Amino acid sequence: MVIFDFKNSDKNENWIIVNDGVMGGLSKGEFFISDSNTAIFRGTVSFENNGGFTSTRTRPRLFKLDEFKGILIRLKGDGKKYQFRIRTNDRFEGVAYRYQFTTEIGQWMTIKVPFDRCVPVFRGRIINNKAPISPKKIQQIGFLIADNQEGQFQLEIEWIKAYK
Repeated sequence: MVIFDFKNSDKNENWIIVNDGVMGGLSKGEFFISDSNTAIFRGTVSFENNGGFTSTRTRPRLFKLDEFKGILIRLKGDGKKYQFRIRTNDRFEGVAYRYQFTTEIGQWMTIKVPFDRCVPVFRGRIINNKAPISPKKIQQIGFLIADNQEGQFQLEIEWIKAYK
C-alpha cells in the first residue's frame, strides 16, 4: 500500500521539521518536494548549544496499517546513518519507535522497516518493557539524523509504502 508517492499528489505541507532548537541547539533541517518530484530532507547538524539532531515527520493522522508488517522506503542518501521513526500518538513529544539504517553515497536503495524490529526510544534513550508497535495506532512517521554526525546531510525519498 502506498503511503507517500512524491511523484503524485502528496505535498510537503503534510510534513513538519523538528530541530534541536527545541532544546537550544542550532541544527537546521528542511523538507521540500524537488523538481524531480522526490522529497528532500536536508540541512546541517550542529553541536553548538548542546545540539546535534534534526528531524522531519508527518502531521498526525491515522495511517490504518492494521494488516501490515512494516514499511518500505525508496531513498537515496549521502552515506550517513539515519533513523526512520514511528509514533503511535498525535503528541509532539513522547515515545517513538526507531529503525536505524545507513545510506550509500548517491545510491538509490529500498529500506525495509519491519515493525517488530523498531526499538522504542524517548529522547534518544531506549525504553525497556515497552509494548511493541501496534500498527493500527501509527499516527506519525518520519526521519531523524543525530548520532554525532555534525555537518551537512541530504536524504532524498521517492516513496514510502507499507507491506504485508
